[in-house]
Amino acid sequence: MALPQPEAPFSADDFLAWDASQTERHEYVNGEVFAMAGGEDRHASVSGNLFASLHGHLKGSPCRVYMNDVKLRVEAANAFYYPDVFVTCSPRDAANRMVKQDAVLVVEVLSPSTAAYDRGDKFASYRLSPTLTEYAVVDIDRRTVDLFRKSTDAHTTGLWVLHPHAGADTLHLASVDLSLPLTELFADLEGDTPSPAP
Repeated sequence: MALPQPEAPFSADDFLAWDASQTERHEYVNGEVFAMAGGEDRHASVSGNLFASLHGHLKGSPCRVYMNDVKLRVEAANAFYYPDVFVTCSPRDAANRMVKQDAVLVVEVLSPSTAAYDRGDKFASYRLSPTLTEYAVVDIDRRTVDLFRKSTDAHTTGLWVLHPHAGADTLHLASVDLSLPLTELFADLEGDTPSPAP
């Protein structure tokens, strides 16, 4: 007697066709589909602060900033993500209204349920994007930012270097030449006390 066969995974094209009819957001990783959970108000505030700073800074340039309603494809990882904030300066992306794939900067604002994934497997996937030069993870509880920048040095090409930021530091995003004090990134969270470092 034959055993039941597992359902075949979605192809990337199948996922895009299916996802177009969905009312909720889903990420896609190598044939598997994951529903996106809603976030808390602090997450939205910090993402909004960063988006507003980037939007004003990039006005008049060929670069565009997007928040978590726009898909980013990482073709080498066979994945589609919804980054919290990302920037692309690509004419190819400008011509595609639904999916972008040439991000130079990706930012994820951590939540307890996704922190390990954002720092681990998701970052590993993002690193496969040939255009990405910076990846930042924002920790709201500790009011810190870990910025990973791809080295351009001939001896360390492909190496991602960590630039940690905390307290009164200013975050410099070299990919878009923006300097943003952490006090501005975490503005409007005055009633919330940062958690101490572990």
